Amino acid sequence: MQKRIDRRGNAEVSGVAPRAPSGWQRNLLQLARMRKPLLAVAVLLVAVAALWWWRVARGPEVAAVAAMRGTAVEIVYATGAVEPLRWAKVTSLVRNRILEVCYCEGKTVAKDDVLARLDDREPRAQLDELRAREEFAKREMDRVTQLLGRGAATIQTHEKIGMDLRQIQALISVQMEKLAYYTITAPMDGVVLRRDGEVGEIAEPGQVLFRVGVPRPLEIVAEVNEVDIPRVAVGQNVLLRTDAFLERRLEGTVRELTPMGDAVAKTYRIRIALPDDTPLIAGMSVEANVVTREKNGALLVPADAVQDGSVFIIDGSRARRRQVALGIRGASAVEIVAGLEDGVQVASPAPLGLTDGDRVRVVTRAK
Repeated sequence: MQKRIDRRGNAEVSGVAPRAPSGWQRNLLQLARMRKPLLAVAVLLVAVAALWWWRVARGPEVAAVAAMRGTAVEIVYATGAVEPLRWAKVTSLVRNRILEVCYCEGKTVAKDDVLARLDDREPRAQLDELRAREEFAKREMDRVTQLLGRGAATIQTHEKIGMDLRQIQALISVQMEKLAYYTITAPMDGVVLRRDGEVGEIAEPGQVLFRVGVPRPLEIVAEVNEVDIPRVAVGQNVLLRTDAFLERRLEGTVRELTPMGDAVAKTYRIRIALPDDTPLIAGMSVEANVVTREKNGALLVPADAVQDGSVFIIDGSRARRRQVALGIRGASAVEIVAGLEDGVQVASPAPLGLTDGDRVRVVTRAK
């Protein structure tokens, strides 16, 4: 027999076949090949189990808020704008080009002061034509009157000339009224609050060119949904909010309710009186919360803690559903009149799908 060394350094005896592994040896080899995949699967299962315990078995995160005493407020929401109590929109009654305009925003004007002039050349020419016809009719009237005195004209001719003269004079009166439309004047004593026309622009009939009014006092004209209007009454307090004064407490009082609503928009108009020292300015948009009911010393929980007439109280690491009776329902808080005690921790907001007895993880609610 001849020995030789293979590439891996193993000695082989030429002419002798290698021995096949036995059954238990084959099993060991198979287990050795499978150990690494099995180990990876085991690690993955452990990770999945840990993740499930972390995300599911421990329960969802909930913020706990203690029920406490405070003032329960029921409100009706409305939106509106700040307007002067006395003001008017100045519009054009005819279509023509603006030739002159008063640059007087913020300035005081008197009733009938000229604010703008439109191009009136055409109606003025028509007026001149009518006046020329009037002069001719007058001369004709004088001539026929003289002829009638000498018996050279009939009464019917004299009456016809007189009728023509009166018709022309009536047309002159109408034309003078139309000519006045081309001069836009202040409708009242006040301040020019806003101007919306420029020289060279075409003024359209009904287009608002100026707003003239008395800057103080101010009011808010707001729209209330027809579903809520039965709860609104004159004299109710109104809490106001506007982006211009986010940090200030603004209030008003319901002064007037419009008897007839808008059937298309399904809203009713209300007018809210403002105090003389209000920082609001005419033209600002405002959110109005009309206080329709108010109760001191009420037991309150956040509005998002209530689901279908119940709350979830925190019992250690468990959430327990509890039915409650509700009172005044505000935008941010709800009054609890029965079923809950002071200081009890409730989930706010309660996670969707939470059921009685579920495990939860309590976290601090961000203020």
